[in-house]
Amino acid sequence: MRRLRACLGAAAAVGLAAAGTTALVAGSASGATTQLSDRWYAAAPYLMPLDNDPPDAGAIMDATGLKAFQLAFVLAPDGGGCTPTWDGKSPVSSDTAVKSVIDTIRAKGGDVSVSIGGYGGTKLGQACADPASTAAAYQQVVTKYGLHAIDFDLEEPEYENTAAIHNEIGAAKILQQNNPGLYVSVTTAGTADGTGWFGKQMLLEAKAQGFTPNNFSIMPFDGGFNGAASQTAALTKFNQVLQSTFGWDEATAYAHEGFSGMNGRSDTGEMFYQSDFQTVLDYATGHHMDRFTFWSLNRDRQCSPPDNGGRTSGTCSSVPQNSWDFAKFSVKFAGATPPTTPPTTPPTSPTPTPGTQCKPAWSATTAYTGGSEVSYHQHNWKAKWWTQNEVPGASQWGPWEDEGAC
Repeated sequence: MRRLRACLGAAAAVGLAAAGTTALVAGSASGATTQLSDRWYAAAPYLMPLDNDPPDAGAIMDATGLKAFQLAFVLAPDGGGCTPTWDGKSPVSSDTAVKSVIDTIRAKGGDVSVSIGGYGGTKLGQACADPASTAAAYQQVVTKYGLHAIDFDLEEPEYENTAAIHNEIGAAKILQQNNPGLYVSVTTAGTADGTGWFGKQMLLEAKAQGFTPNNFSIMPFDGGFNGAASQTAALTKFNQVLQSTFGWDEATAYAHEGFSGMNGRSDTGEMFYQSDFQTVLDYATGHHMDRFTFWSLNRDRQCSPPDNGGRTSGTCSSVPQNSWDFAKFSVKFAGATPPTTPPTTPPTSPTPTPGTQCKPAWSATTAYTGGSEVSYHQHNWKAKWWTQNEVPGASQWGPWEDEGAC
């Protein structure tokens, strides 16, 4: 579904964010814009402004105290070419819809970062000829919206393309040089080893080009993760990867490290609850990490029913929650205190039929034959055929049949 500086700059930004420091600077096409502290851009959760039933950004700001949003995604045109578009369809040059969202956010004292890349569509690094032309395309976005922050979301399939990653990293370096003070994050896939082979090659490309962003963030989801313990373990491993790649000590590596999570049920059926976000937030702040974000605000609301029938949605989280529960963790990371509101009692999950017992828990290492029954996330599941290491409910066409709550 996804999509995700100076060495000591992160530490300095923490104190500024805690004080809520902002400064008024001159924008370009968008006029005067409010520049937030770097910590707010580091906390900005992803929002698709044109897809997945976009929520009202102003309402989220009022409810949570959130000030920064990561707008996704800028891509190459679906029909080809080296010009920036929203989602491959809407040219940035003629955009008014996203600009209206940005104007609303800024009118309330907030700001945005724009994310380029993501999982779907053709990326500008793939379509443009070289780093300079790629950077020129992104500069149109920076200038159009008077940006103070930008995110390079480098993941499959783009990060498997050596030439594309050379263009993206080169473009990021050029933007950083030509836009002093621009906050630059690089987001890539997460694995149990921190990041995989292609992620490590991307880091080596950055090292070769002499490029250091504010942070390199990993997305520890959709890769066999489940809960906070597996995510913090991956962040520890990634810290070691950053140390070995760039020759940083542990503290410097953490000051350039970020987390980009997925709230609720992931694409592959992993579950990340509010308690998991709190655990990872504590890890991130305790290790003085530079970034804490998540995919996405479009999903930061409760489904109906709350578990969405065991399915993943782009417009709700598939876990019981109040609206914008997960956004409040971003606010805390930025150093602010979310407003206190009377708690809303979320609808409860359907009550299992009396006497329904949960079958033995599903195990990734066990081989199951057709007819085998297991339990997973308070549901019983029956295998349709032989299967191993396929998460129950991860795919509508997968090997597991949902037998209901237990």
